[in-house]
Amino acid sequence: MLTEQQNTRSQDLDQLTTEQILQVMNDEDATVHRVVREALPDIARAVDAAAQALRGGGRLIYVGAGTSGRLGVLDAVECIPTFSAQAGQVVGIIAGGTKALTQAVEGAEDDGHAGADDLRAADLQARDVVVGLAASGRTPYVVGALNYATEVGAQTVGVSCNVPSTVLDAAHIKIAVPVGPEVVTGSTRLKAGTAQKMVLNMLSTGTFVQVGKVYGNLMVDVQVTNAKLHDRAKRIVMQVSGADESTAKALLAASGNSAKLAIVMYMRGVEADHARTLLHAAHGRLRAVLQDA
Repeated sequence: MLTEQQNTRSQDLDQLTTEQILQVMNDEDATVHRVVREALPDIARAVDAAAQALRGGGRLIYVGAGTSGRLGVLDAVECIPTFSAQAGQVVGIIAGGTKALTQAVEGAEDDGHAGADDLRAADLQARDVVVGLAASGRTPYVVGALNYATEVGAQTVGVSCNVPSTVLDAAHIKIAVPVGPEVVTGSTRLKAGTAQKMVLNMLSTGTFVQVGKVYGNLMVDVQVTNAKLHDRAKRIVMQVSGADESTAKALLAASGNSAKLAIVMYMRGVEADHARTLLHAAHGRLRAVLQDA
């Protein structure tokens, strides 16, 4: 497999100076974005499938083992504060369970039945989208999960850093990001991990843009959980609506710290309940509400 081959450009790594080691790593990392760019058409198909699933009440579910699984869990968790995603709307499942987030769980990735069992325990439905993540492209846990998802009737996406791969073969939408041999042979937390993180960033961000969680490039559905995010929400309200700072603060207080709701209240001249009704009718799309003003 590509991910297990020795990288000739780093074969003298232990004889280099610290700065030379970092230069080699940086040069290798610079190749990742080109590989991901080649996969954009397939990533776009996955985004469209995930957006359709969320609009229909389905979920975006990431399944992986080791580094791939941790990256999936990370992306799923961050969708809640970034986009105010509903709890359980984006799910990260990792082989070996919660323990595997901080330590290796021996043999967890080799159990194909466990992949299916974990999706079954998550009550997988046909309206969900399952994204199987595997740097090697052959992780039995991920293959088992994708096969079960297909049986259920769910749309499936495979992300692999090796081509060909059983993970890609098991998925409806195939995202191949063959970044080549790692600087440290077989250490797929490096280029392969970076490529998968880039794909996940695109998947979740593109999906939530499509379902109306972003206005322009502003995080209008940001979940206000600390002072920094409250300040960001205030600035978003001011920028979109033109309200002054004191008005923006008052609007946020009246809207329950919802920047999107506060903007509608100001620009449509309505109270929070009416603003909420307008947004619901527009499927959460702020631009549609403001264009109807």
